[in-house]
Amino acid sequence: MTVTQNAVTSVNESIDRIIETVKGLSEETIRWNPTEEEWSIMQIVAHIVEALPYWVEEIEQLVQSPGQEWGRNHLHEGRLQAVSSETVDAISVAELLQALEEVKQKVESGIGNLTAEQLAAEAPSRNPNFGTKPLSFIIDHLIDQHVNKHEGQIQRNLSKLN
Repeated sequence: MTVTQNAVTSVNESIDRIIETVKGLSEETIRWNPTEEEWSIMQIVAHIVEALPYWVEEIEQLVQSPGQEWGRNHLHEGRLQAVSSETVDAISVAELLQALEEVKQKVESGIGNLTAEQLAAEAPSRNPNFGTKPLSFIIDHLIDQHVNKHEGQIQRNLSKLN
């Protein structure tokens, strides 16, 4: 398996586990915020649904225009909108889970067939903490590890209920 195929498999497995976890929860639990600063499970899933396609699109743009600047910060409008109360209150859990299921295909079609040369291509991040990184970093850190981190966040939320 290639690096990108491994990432696609890992992302799909994380998403599948998230879907199964959420399906087994009450709507009240899914929409519960542990604290004012923490996201509800609904917000976490909404973030994943927005973030993974964002990063796939960034990679696709970098493949087309190598070396261009990439990235965003925590105050990015799309990120904030995805987790806003207005957004998550307006969507059903079933709709959000369907959107999460569709993210798997977006990730696979966007990164599944990148070549070693494309993965090694470096570009500067808009986030100074990252500096200049290869596309493989974006896939590993901002797609694969990112969804795994949020899977853990869901489990931490659930542990606070007990």
